[in-house]
Amino acid sequence: MNIVAVTACSTGIAQTYIAADVLKYCARVRGHKIKVETQGALGINNPITSTDLGKADLVIITNDVPIDNICRFDGVTTISVAIDDIIRDPQKVIDSLS
Repeated sequence: MNIVAVTACSTGIAQTYIAADVLKYCARVRGHKIKVETQGALGINNPITSTDLGKADLVIITNDVPIDNICRFDGVTTISVAIDDIIRDPQKVIDSLS
């Protein structure tokens, strides 16, 4: 499965980047390809491109604050997951995708 994800927490510091790391790790362990865009204190890093979206089977939105340009995900299967759920039990979230 090709997954793209966006993470953003209220302060834009720790949880944004922790969530990105655990999503990448857990998805790859399950054999999924994943690209994670972070929207944090450092701005938008690793932006999801239209090419990435064209290949995506699924978008995971993990946020506590609004995501910039969320309309770009219209037409792609999207799930929203609380950032705390990703950090506490990321494997459960990834396992539910299969």
